[in-house]
Amino acid sequence: MPAKTIDSSAAGMPARERLLAAAEELFYAEGVHTVGIDRVIERAGVAKATLYNCFGSKDELVRAYLIRHNLAWRERLTRELAARYADPPERLLGVYDLLGERFQRPEFRGCAFANASAEAPPGSFIQDVSDESRAWVVATFTDLARAAGAGDPPSLARQLAMLYHAATQSAQMDRDPGAAATARAAATTLLDAACPGASHDRGVRG
Repeated sequence: MPAKTIDSSAAGMPARERLLAAAEELFYAEGVHTVGIDRVIERAGVAKATLYNCFGSKDELVRAYLIRHNLAWRERLTRELAARYADPPERLLGVYDLLGERFQRPEFRGCAFANASAEAPPGSFIQDVSDESRAWVVATFTDLARAAGAGDPPSLARQLAMLYHAATQSAQMDRDPGAAATARAAATTLLDAACPGASHDRGVRG
């Protein structure tokens, strides 16, 4: 039986993008340590030499996949928050609404960085790209908290980021897509405490 390749909509992409699309699908669904390069090149419909010409090694392909995965989420989150929420406090809480939508998707398999880090040795490139991703989450919440009028945006951001990551883990491990709504309720309490005189008792929005 011939190996399954990427669908026709991706068939015209450059080889590098086809490899990344295949890596995204396979690594996220099954794990970066479980999936070998032969599976990826079969899925992408390219020769093994093409993978090495494009990335040099499996490690570099994994790095590129993780960066690509994270950038796609960043772009979506930034775009959707700006489009849906005009009020700064609602924009901050809207992060959890968008997480909830992500958790509902059938292909959701938790945090790509947590999954990849599970078997990665300390100090690996996976830890490096994971640290950068987590720093971005805190920085994003810091900006949102400042815009919402929080008295200590960095402190609130660290608390909100913890809820963000905990909700993602719970949605995966407990198979509970409602974890985002629980995190949002807790975030509302934190936001109210950080912004005396303001009320952010808003329902979940889509």
